Amino acid sequence: MLVIGILLGVTVGLILLARAVQLDTQSQFMLEDPVVQAAIEERIRPVGEVALIGEVEQEAAAAAAVQPEQVAAPMSGPQVFNAACYLCHSAPGVGGAPVVGDASAWGPRIEQGLDVLVQHALNGYQGQAGFMPPKGGRVDLSDEEVRAAVEYMVEQVQQ
Repeated sequence: MLVIGILLGVTVGLILLARAVQLDTQSQFMLEDPVVQAAIEERIRPVGEVALIGEVEQEAAAAAAVQPEQVAAPMSGPQVFNAACYLCHSAPGVGGAPVVGDASAWGPRIEQGLDVLVQHALNGYQGQAGFMPPKGGRVDLSDEEVRAAVEYMVEQVQQ
C-alpha cells in the first residue's frame, strides 16, 4: 500500500510539474501571440517580387510567342491503306473483307461504282459476308484520305 501511495504521489507531482512547464513555455507558441504571428509572417514572406513589364515588352513577347500551326499533310492512298486498311484487307481477309488484288471478290463491289464503295468506307457497311466499320475504325482520317485508300485498292484489282 505504501509503494502504491508513493507511486501515486510521484505521478501527481510529475503531472503538476508538466503543467507548470507548459504554462511557462507554450505561451510563446500560441497562435494569438503577436510574436508567433510575426514569426509566421516572416517565414511565409515571398522570396521575390513580380515585376510588370511595359507595353513595348508585352508586344515583343506576344510577337515572339506567335507560332504558326503545323498542318499535317494528308496521307496518300497507299499510306492510308498501310495505316488503316491493311489489317483487314490483306490475305486472308478479316471479317469478310475482300483481299486487295482479288478480282473475284472486288468485281461485284466495283460494279456498284466508286462512289458507293467510298460511302461504304466512310459510313460503314454491314453485308452478308461481314462488317466494315466507318472509316475502317480510324475516325481520325479525313474523307479525302479514305477516298484515296479506296481508289488505291480498286487500282490494285484493275492492274
